[in-house]
Amino acid sequence: MKACRLKSTDATPVWFMRQAGRYLPEYRKIRKTNSMLSILKNPELSAEITAIPADKLGVDAAIIFTDIMAILYATNIEFDLKDNVGPVIRNPIRGLPQVKAIETKSVIDNVPFLSDSIKLSKNNIDVPLIGFSAAPFTLASYLIEGGSSGDFMSTKEFMYRNPTAWHSLMEKLGPLILEYLKMQIKSGVDAVQLFDSWAGCLDSYDYNTYVAKYTKGIFDGLKHYDVPTIHFGTNTSAILKDMMKAGGNVCSVDWRIGLDDAWSKIGRNTSIQGNLDPAALLGPKTYIKNKVLDIMKRANGRNGHIFNLGHGVLPETPVESIRYVVDIVHGFG
Repeated sequence: MKACRLKSTDATPVWFMRQAGRYLPEYRKIRKTNSMLSILKNPELSAEITAIPADKLGVDAAIIFTDIMAILYATNIEFDLKDNVGPVIRNPIRGLPQVKAIETKSVIDNVPFLSDSIKLSKNNIDVPLIGFSAAPFTLASYLIEGGSSGDFMSTKEFMYRNPTAWHSLMEKLGPLILEYLKMQIKSGVDAVQLFDSWAGCLDSYDYNTYVAKYTKGIFDGLKHYDVPTIHFGTNTSAILKDMMKAGGNVCSVDWRIGLDDAWSKIGRNTSIQGNLDPAALLGPKTYIKNKVLDIMKRANGRNGHIFNLGHGVLPETPVESIRYVVDIVHGFG
């Protein structure tokens, strides 16, 4: 929490995106008898999984175990979460009539299990708890593509050819996401992260034309809460300045740009999170150590660095490699 606010810390804090997930034996055991959607709706299981990394790895924060699609329970959009596939939207959006047909509902009434998971998690951990949501662009891309995408061509074509429908969609998603994050804050999270995971597919012109104001509306709506906000994206080197103009106390960057270069772009008055390549954790300890130390040296002891990966932990990652990184970061001095 101090690092989020650019304050001095006794050691660099560290946590990992997807730190409660498929690489953990405890998680795999739970998943043998429970679907992903059933876990999301079970506050006790969600809270149990949330706490495992804090107990096992010594990380400095926990992130609530849920999925970015859970917000869709506060709409009439039908979706599924398929193993080894990810989110699947049953009727992808193709035009303005479908956008107009989207109903947004009360988050607390339709996603109450997330609020309960947060409250239980706060009782199970002694580190800060992070809440999160997909950002408007990333959520919209799933709704248009029908799931994950490699190039987001359908999303871009929709933006360019149907600007009225696109802006109408973003105008629906933005307030819903804001309500969703407010609910998490009121339920007890200590910080929130807005995942604009796929914004890196955009150039500066498209980001500012089609995305920025909706993301900014969310960050502006959270300003009166005393809760740090983290703005996350991947492959976003070309639009880092644009993203941080949209908001966030902390800029989360991936491994495609040096941490020092990224910090120079966004300015030293913003905290930074990152930025180890998740694949590095598959290497031998000597390689992992060299990569971690390079990032720490680039941070140069400045206030406001939160060590993390540039994206989520890979399922094949050895648990001992993650613990090894935590020990290196905490012991760096």
